[in-house]
Amino acid sequence: MIRIAAIVLAAGRATRFSGGVAGATKLTAEHAGKPLVRHAAEAALGAGLSPVVVVTGHARAQTLAALEGLDFVEAHNAAFAQGIALSLRTGLDALPDDVAGVVVLLGDMPRVSAALTKALVAAFRAAPRTDAVAPAQGGRRGNPVLLARSLFSAARALDGDEGARRLLRRADVRVTEVAVDDAGAFEDIDTPEQLARLGPDRP
Repeated sequence: MIRIAAIVLAAGRATRFSGGVAGATKLTAEHAGKPLVRHAAEAALGAGLSPVVVVTGHARAQTLAALEGLDFVEAHNAAFAQGIALSLRTGLDALPDDVAGVVVLLGDMPRVSAALTKALVAAFRAAPRTDAVAPAQGGRRGNPVLLARSLFSAARALDGDEGARRLLRRADVRVTEVAVDDAGAFEDIDTPEQLARLGPDRP
């Protein structure tokens, strides 16, 4: 069976949430009794992805403490201030050569479930010629996204705050969409107010 890995992006400063306080990170704020970043890592692990690479950067020690006891590989991005593209590249560079695809999860989306992650993987395995898989609802694509190895080089070439979803808008990229019926794939946390309004967790 083809091997699918995961990258959890957990390196940014997120100043809209923390107000720029030194050492503070939204990723350790809790939803449903767990740090946000732990939800993301557990969604990857619960889907059977291997390895699960967590890209750290800002507030590294706090982020790692929030993941204590989980089976993951750290890839540290010391230059995290350069933007999300470098964090994605850091994660890709940490993957084994036999990985056929990778699910890219954001550390601030706690309602992305293992079930959704599994659905992306199942769609990829059913359409081996696809370049990417994304959850979709009402014509809008969400996160996480699954990138096939065919896109790894293009993903490494991204710059600044260009994320993987930018690749999915290219005309030459074959995208498989997975219909979703809840908001978890579209709920990222940028402010304490958004976290306070977040709906209940889903299994």
